[in-house]
Amino acid sequence: MEEPAALDPVQQPELTDEQWTRLLAFGTEHDVAAGDYLFRSGDRDYDLILVESGEVEVVRDSLGWVDETLIARMGPRSFVGELGLLNGQGAFLSARASKAGSILRVSRTAVRTLMDDDDELGDIVLHALWARRENLRRGPAALTLKFVGRGADRDFLALRRFAERLDLVHVAAELPPGELGALAGHDIQADDLPVAFIQGEPITRATPGIVSERLGLSYRAQADEIADLVVIGGGPAGLAAAIYGASEGLSTVLVDAIAPGGQAAATSRIENFLGFPFGVSGRDLIGQACLQALKFGVRVYAPCEAVSLDSSGDVLEVTLADGAVIRARTAIVTAGAAYRTLDLDRWEEFERAGIYYAATQLELRQVSDSPVVVVGGANSAGQASLYLAANGCSVHLVVRGTDLGSRMSAYLVDRLTEESRVQVHTGSRVIGLEGGDSLERVRIDSVGDVDARGLFCFIGADPATTWLTTLDRDGDGFLRTGADLAAQSLAWQNLGREPLPFETSIPRVFAAGDVRRGSMKRVAAAVGEGSSAVASVHRALL
Repeated sequence: MEEPAALDPVQQPELTDEQWTRLLAFGTEHDVAAGDYLFRSGDRDYDLILVESGEVEVVRDSLGWVDETLIARMGPRSFVGELGLLNGQGAFLSARASKAGSILRVSRTAVRTLMDDDDELGDIVLHALWARRENLRRGPAALTLKFVGRGADRDFLALRRFAERLDLVHVAAELPPGELGALAGHDIQADDLPVAFIQGEPITRATPGIVSERLGLSYRAQADEIADLVVIGGGPAGLAAAIYGASEGLSTVLVDAIAPGGQAAATSRIENFLGFPFGVSGRDLIGQACLQALKFGVRVYAPCEAVSLDSSGDVLEVTLADGAVIRARTAIVTAGAAYRTLDLDRWEEFERAGIYYAATQLELRQVSDSPVVVVGGANSAGQASLYLAANGCSVHLVVRGTDLGSRMSAYLVDRLTEESRVQVHTGSRVIGLEGGDSLERVRIDSVGDVDARGLFCFIGADPATTWLTTLDRDGDGFLRTGADLAAQSLAWQNLGREPLPFETSIPRVFAAGDVRRGSMKRVAAAVGEGSSAVASVHRALL
């Protein structure tokens, strides 16, 4: 077995005697013999392992087509584990004693106590687990979760986007058009795509929901559990609400119908967010926010689509699409909005092969150095156009309005005007799509047919509120909150108070971000609303 490279000091920090002693206090001691497994890949419930004496080897199990691979050897005064410990994910690798010795097991509950009670140790452990996760992406361990499919297929892209937004270590293999490649000898047909290999086992026609269930990322209620706060939607508003709530001592559950990030995760570059003078990609911003949520103990589940919200006495019940029910004392709805589409022939067909609602590295790989069309007149369309142009694409930006600056920030308008790779067509519409198996041309009413390997659609979104039948909404479906509520119901009279800021027409149910009537539809504003809504949650719980 090939020897692994030694873990760097970030992945395995050197602890002082005093720090190691404090860390040991969170564990329970066990003697182990050589060959004993401490946890196996796929285990739903496993511990952080402290190595007091002896040696532990971390391995990626045999996957059927590749042999077992040694990832690391861990000696005395080291700890064994990775980031999945904090979000309930099943074990990604296996750990076994290679030399007899003494270990201490730190349960997930004790790890949570460590993170809450000892800031110094908590930060050391979190940083090391995060660094290990990043390192695993570049090594053989990533084969533990593998996706295979057609490059532009919508279902294949959905799997990859789900894994990237949840920061799952994985690899993706794109099959050549019309071929099955290495899958041909595995009794897998074209209709079985995409395929997910989890611990070497193939799952045909894989979906994010199936993969999430197999990895232990789907919501499972604990016996008689009532959370203090459930946040429905994992965009900037939802993540901010969950982080602030958990950091202030509320037991917090966050669910998202797809994966954390919302539309912000699809933004290639955000340049006007406080504290990032050189800009930040939506993916990086959301990635750090998700890590912060895990630090404070937020339980993050996706994809988990909420289908109803009911009030039963002092408890709210959120029912998910799979029938699971989350019971909580308060809720914040941050479900965001659903992308709008153009009413054009073959639109749904090309959604699988050329139409995109985001402009990130994932989509760029499908259109690199090719002509594209971007539709929309707000910041997201401008940012996408500049990102695509900077990466070799010639861009036609189609804007329905006649004034580019009416809905777009001035700095973006200036950059678009100066960018030679971007042609702006104001007062224009997309009226047709053409191509064979994938998009090849787009018809613009003001200029005719243009070559386009991709069409990026940023024409707004509708609030995701159709499932909230009992909440007061305006004519466009946005939730009314606080002083915006039309009248006071008997529920408020019985409580003897007015609706709190961000509170909806049902007491203890709040709304923030794009789903709320009057919101600014900006990332910074969504973060502010999500965190501010938690202040009202605390007042409601008094």
